[in-house]
Amino acid sequence: MFQERLKTARISNGLTQKAISEELGIKLKGYQHYEYGFCKPTFEGLIKICKLLNISADYLLGLDDKHP
Repeated sequence: MFQERLKTARISNGLTQKAISEELGIKLKGYQHYEYGFCKPTFEGLIKICKLLNISADYLLGLDDKHP
């Protein structure tokens, strides 16, 4: 669920994987691992992603179905 919502939010914000990885200050491969479900971001990384994509952590984590 996390990876699907992350990808959907990224696309709806008009960002490429490369662009979001640069904004987050991580390697492209590291970000791709989030979208492919190989790993999850740190707490700090999750906060950065939520701010960048203007999305709640609850939605991204599947705790809330309301998408802004």
